[in-house]
Amino acid sequence: MFCSCARSKMTQVSHHPWGEWPGQGTVDLWVVQSPQVKVEVLTLGAIIRSVSYRGNDGQMEDVVLGYDNLEGYVSDKRYLGAVVGRVANRIAKGRFVLEGKEYQLDLNNGPNALHGGLRGFNKAIWLAAAVEGGVQLSLTSPDGDQGYPGEVQVSVSYTLQILSLNLFAQGEELTVEYQAQANKTTPINLTNHSYFNLAGQGVADIYDHQVSITAQSYLPVDDTSIPTGEIREVKDTPFDLREPVLIGPRLKELQGPGFDHNFCLSSPGGPWTEKRAARVCHPASGRVLEVSTNQPGVQFYTANFLDGSIAGKCGCRYRKHSSFCLETQNWPDAVNQPSFPDCLLRPGENYHHITRYTFTTV
Repeated sequence: MFCSCARSKMTQVSHHPWGEWPGQGTVDLWVVQSPQVKVEVLTLGAIIRSVSYRGNDGQMEDVVLGYDNLEGYVSDKRYLGAVVGRVANRIAKGRFVLEGKEYQLDLNNGPNALHGGLRGFNKAIWLAAAVEGGVQLSLTSPDGDQGYPGEVQVSVSYTLQILSLNLFAQGEELTVEYQAQANKTTPINLTNHSYFNLAGQGVADIYDHQVSITAQSYLPVDDTSIPTGEIREVKDTPFDLREPVLIGPRLKELQGPGFDHNFCLSSPGGPWTEKRAARVCHPASGRVLEVSTNQPGVQFYTANFLDGSIAGKCGCRYRKHSSFCLETQNWPDAVNQPSFPDCLLRPGENYHHITRYTFTTV
């Protein structure tokens, strides 16, 4: 088995073939490892397969849901760990009008299009190359791919670095940087769809996690999870997560199965500047995940539609509320809602999205 390895400032990068998808090609596994954090990335879907780091008991735990083998990811319908696109989240009725032309996408989420289509970026095999402290993956999406206009060149890089928090503590920061260029105007909205449980694999739920999200407002949705167009203040609602709250009790206050909503980090007119978006803490293990981004929204999702039918790592059954997602992105259905932040990528422009995941213990 071939393996290449590079070392950069305490971060080790290696890769090897992980499996063969018949008729599609070889899928490689890339490992980006620093002294305290190990990240595994697949060339299929630019998937984050695992993130392992120590709790306050010194034990390494993998905090990302996933599968033991390639077959799991090939058949996966829940986007575990994947980069999704061209357009993450939902487009109402799978339709939009651009430059006077109507486009109809496949409907793969009730009456709507979700996460790029039936065969979005999560089911593509990306090209990969080592970069300083990590790996960069690239993909060409042809004109007409899943019904979208224009050819798009996409890249995403995962790099890991050590942070000195103070004289006595360090953290590890995983930076995810997305870029894209198009030869025709097209909607674009990329994100990573990792499901986290900071307690590790096989833990039933995230009710004992504390979450905070630095948003003054959120987007109410209709019964198909499409934003209604209203931008509602979180104050005096269960969506007020500006101060840390336990997820379990807060879920009981919600109507519906759980959180699956966009929290507004920026106003529609911008500016889109990098800022802290969210913090999740698991007090029992001491693990903390902080997320910052330059995107105007973050979709907080509490795995409402996992139902135990998925057999994940080590045979673990992933059930409702067994994990959470923090999907940094533009606002859902922005291509159809003129009052939302612009989601169009035009020829000559560069889509540039940065998200940073900081892993620490308390």
